Amino acid sequence: MTDYYAKRLAGRRLQRCYELASDRVQRYLESEIRHVCSFIEPHHAVVELGCGYGRVAMRLAEHAKSVTGIDVAAESLELAADLGKPFDNLTFEYMDALDMAFPDAAFDILVCIQNGICAFGVDQAALLREALRVTRPGGLLLLSSYSDTFWPHRLAWFEAQSSEGLLGPIDYDATGDGVIACTDGFRSGRLTPEQFASLCATVGMTSTIREVDHSGLFCEIVRP
Repeated sequence: MTDYYAKRLAGRRLQRCYELASDRVQRYLESEIRHVCSFIEPHHAVVELGCGYGRVAMRLAEHAKSVTGIDVAAESLELAADLGKPFDNLTFEYMDALDMAFPDAAFDILVCIQNGICAFGVDQAALLREALRVTRPGGLLLLSSYSDTFWPHRLAWFEAQSSEGLLGPIDYDATGDGVIACTDGFRSGRLTPEQFASLCATVGMTSTIREVDHSGLFCEIVRP
């Protein structure tokens, strides 16, 4: 899925996906950002994995000492750099979340929300290990996926994106049980509370699992 976002769903096309969001989806997007911001203090250094065109990072920059957004879609990063010009505490880097060019314990808070952990389509345990590496001891990792209670709104949102040609046609035979699939190879799953807990256990971590606004499912990890 990394190539899909880098080559097809990037920049203005990605931005358009969020412009199509219904009022209910907009509420979900806002609730997740507000939840993350509730943990950020003015002295915090924050990194966002899969920052896209900077939609979330710019909001986080209003609260943190510094925010770094990373992504592998050059077109999205170019748009993010342009939109983020008003912020002098915000930077964007072309970087693979599985192999970040940051020193150990570089950040107070690591953010990977709005289903990034599934959207990347990578080894999730490897992603979590690398995320832990760049987070300081006592620091916080905030990961999120979709709550199953949000399924009808989520599906309708992706149907709208498909109708506008941003995604391929929905493959309804392969869509269901938390997975949205398109005939062009796009696939977006989700993690349940049990799957989040199992993922954390594979790297020796415990977490707090919290549903926000009956739409976002957060996995919150304090690095020992």
